[in-house]
Amino acid sequence: MRIISGAFGGRRLHSPKSNRIRPTLDRVREAVFSMIAEHVPDARVLDLFAGTGAAGLEALSRGARSCCFVDSGEEALRLIRANILLCGAGGSSRVLSGTVASALHRLEQEKEFFDLVFLDPPYGKGYVEKTLEGIGPIADAGALVIAERPAKEVPTPISDQMWQKDRERRYGDTLIEIYSRI
Repeated sequence: MRIISGAFGGRRLHSPKSNRIRPTLDRVREAVFSMIAEHVPDARVLDLFAGTGAAGLEALSRGARSCCFVDSGEEALRLIRANILLCGAGGSSRVLSGTVASALHRLEQEKEFFDLVFLDPPYGKGYVEKTLEGIGPIADAGALVIAERPAKEVPTPISDQMWQKDRERRYGDTLIEIYSRI
């Protein structure tokens, strides 16, 4: 696993030792960043269920202004912090430990707003739709959410009218969905 392009391009990131963290494949991340390239420079990024932090670090490498990484797993938090250090991105990074729901509540209370959100939750639990509802209050107008789920998972309708699905692409067993704030 590596940073693909930008200021940190080519750096090999620390990878998980357990199978509890499922990093997005480099080729999928590369395809995602090709689709959203114009939205990355100067973006305020939120990386939810961050795992290794690869998505947020890729965004920082490509010119994002800042990134807030959120995860609750001890191994994930260690990896995120180690990868931030590896890339020298401490000045533009923030790590929140805890559930995504508690982090979203905290960020809302702090009046933090984001332009770009990566959402890669555990598969098969319906977290994409649930989390979209929580992101709304901290998403700037025109914000994008890039969600990852298994291609075989059937999405449930979104009850939050703030979001519309703009695109979806399948990469093997992975489905990438791009939502924009209306």
